[in-house]
Amino acid sequence: MTNSIADPGHGHSPAAWTAVVIMLVGFAAGTVFYCFEMPVLVAISAVLIPIGALVGWAMSKAGYGVKGPKYSPKAH
Repeated sequence: MTNSIADPGHGHSPAAWTAVVIMLVGFAAGTVFYCFEMPVLVAISAVLIPIGALVGWAMSKAGYGVKGPKYSPKAH
């Protein structure tokens, strides 16, 4: 059983999920484009990774992070 005070939250927030999805799409697309020898599209895909991190940070600052006012965790 976990203690809610010590529970770190594991990043289950809209900001975290959005950031991870954007970065995952960039990584997956870059891998596919690399296999098909499309270096320009690999570079464009690589740009999605820091963009995902910036979007996650911005959403967290906007209140959609784990302890943000616009995020309400659902009970399991």
